[in-house]
Amino acid sequence: MNTIKNIAASAYQSSAGGIFGLIFALGAFGLAGCSALPEPPSRPVMYDFGPGPMQTAPSDRRAPLPALALAEVDAPGLPDGSNAVLYRLAYADAQQLRPYALARWSQPPAQLLQQRLREHLGQRRAVLKADDGAAQVRDATQGGNLPPVLRVEVEEFSHTFTSAAESVGLLRLRATVVDLTPAGEALRGQRVFIVRTPARSADAAGGVAALAEASTQAAKEVSEWVEQVAAPRP
Repeated sequence: MNTIKNIAASAYQSSAGGIFGLIFALGAFGLAGCSALPEPPSRPVMYDFGPGPMQTAPSDRRAPLPALALAEVDAPGLPDGSNAVLYRLAYADAQQLRPYALARWSQPPAQLLQQRLREHLGQRRAVLKADDGAAQVRDATQGGNLPPVLRVEVEEFSHTFTSAAESVGLLRLRATVVDLTPAGEALRGQRVFIVRTPARSADAAGGVAALAEASTQAAKEVSEWVEQVAAPRP
């Protein structure tokens, strides 16, 4: 308030056109005040893994594989329910996951990974939801047994910087295949998959692209592994 009074007094006394000086001074003060106001924050950019297959795949002449039940992907290594795009400075503070301020996944990463897994697993077999009634239907190709269940846990899903200039999309997940028997679950196999995909840029967009590529590669590797461990038993 004192600043406005001082500007007004000096403008009035400086010349015969004091009133015009006063108006000019007050206008200038108002413009300066407006320019100092903070700009509204930008909206976060939303990312996913891309559109997936753009056309129907050619018919596979091989015999279809037995049905598989896919459980909901769990993500114990990520913040619960978070859609944040996370990065890690492995060269400086490897124990800290940090969120990009203006980047978000369109869904929690576990759901995006579930979709990518279903796409690859479903190329030669029926993929059922583990909690669906259809998954409790006994499969004739499995000797009348229930279909095996695939469980996946995401342990790491981050844009990881190995140095200030180099980074990768790092995905580590644990896959487990079990049979459902009257006596309980019987383990068929378990394996940890680690995929590192170089990022093209050291920002959120580069990290997202690398993680999407790593997820596609991991889904392919899991599908090939499941084909071996979930093969029909004689």
